[in-house]
Amino acid sequence: MDLILSALGWIFDPAHWESGSRSPLPIQDRLLEHLRYTAGSLVIAAAIALPLGFYIGHTGRGRQFVISFTGAMRALPTLGLLYFLLMVFGYWLSFDTAPIVGATISFVILAIPSMLAGAYAGLESVDRQTIDAARANGMTEWQILSRVEIPLALPLILGGLRAATLQVIATVTIASYAGLGGLGRIITSGIGLNDYDLILGGALLVTGLALFVDALFALAQRLTATPGLTENHPAARRRTIKRSPRPRAPENA
Repeated sequence: MDLILSALGWIFDPAHWESGSRSPLPIQDRLLEHLRYTAGSLVIAAAIALPLGFYIGHTGRGRQFVISFTGAMRALPTLGLLYFLLMVFGYWLSFDTAPIVGATISFVILAIPSMLAGAYAGLESVDRQTIDAARANGMTEWQILSRVEIPLALPLILGGLRAATLQVIATVTIASYAGLGGLGRIITSGIGLNDYDLILGGALLVTGLALFVDALFALAQRLTATPGLTENHPAARRRTIKRSPRPRAPENA
């Protein structure tokens, strides 16, 4: 408990938030770097995973291949992949550019499987009768996708984005091993200095950031849920069905 209180005291020390502080401070600079790496990787991953997931969910084509491929991607160790990409791009790019490109690619590969799974699973969860009704009303395939399937599947799509974001936020800490910034730089500096306030303080900052972002996604999923769908869920119907009273045995005359 004393160690946690000491780390919290280090975090809330105004001197550690001032510009011009010693490396790896100030905290706000490391936090902004962490968010920048995370946001950049997620935007690239979403540009790749979401259209592919929508295509698979809408057409049903290539589902087995993508499931196998994304499963293999999940098994890749991100730190090992980062070092491999650093060696590869180190021959082609400058010393300052290679770590950024290698780290970004590593985080994009980490984020794609969850986004892709959320996209195609969300579209597959839409009731086929609803899609058939939209098609019978003369809607084009693009209109069905954009006006029917995606809005109904939005909570599951956000669930995939939520999982990918939390994974990337937690993993961006290894960017410090490539010479980059982020909150991981505080942790690695603490390890090098044997300073437990830096180590635990950096870990608490990463945890707090992940919990805050997770709460925002949870709120977004709640707000985008289509009214009435939860009531139509079988489990919800079972909870709302009232039991009819048991018939009373006839009384003897």
